[in-house]
Amino acid sequence: MDDIHAIETGLEEVFSIKIVVGKPIFIGQDENVGRRQLIKIISGEVMGKGFTGSVLPGGVDSQIIRPDGKCELSARYAIQLDDGAAIYIENTGIRTVPPEYVEDVKAGNFIDPGLYYFRAVPTFEVYDEKYKWLMNHMFVCYATRLPDTVLLTFYKIQ
Repeated sequence: MDDIHAIETGLEEVFSIKIVVGKPIFIGQDENVGRRQLIKIISGEVMGKGFTGSVLPGGVDSQIIRPDGKCELSARYAIQLDDGAAIYIENTGIRTVPPEYVEDVKAGNFIDPGLYYFRAVPTFEVYDEKYKWLMNHMFVCYATRLPDTVLLTFYKIQ
């Protein structure tokens, strides 16, 4: 029997974004819900083949750091490409740390980004026909959190 439904697997790197963020705004914390914080997205740079531009100010990354140290996040922001196209991005993801770093994370401290898992699933809202294909594919985003920046690499799932 032919495998006519075989799916090519793999990831294709599409573009990267370096986002400049503000200091976390602490909302509240308890031992049941966790630590809620908002992080302002200030600016940034978009880099990739066919994707160069900037991150528009005004976005926000809403995070809750659960008592077990798992961070659930939802970032909403827009990019403006050099060709004039604007793209709205919703990035929903998780960041986890080894057990020995949970208390540091719950206290709002930064740890070495090499010690945690940080992935997100982006969706795109596009207004320019040239980029409509972004709305018709699935993507995954590999992320690195530094004190004042977030490095994101977007991959299209084949």
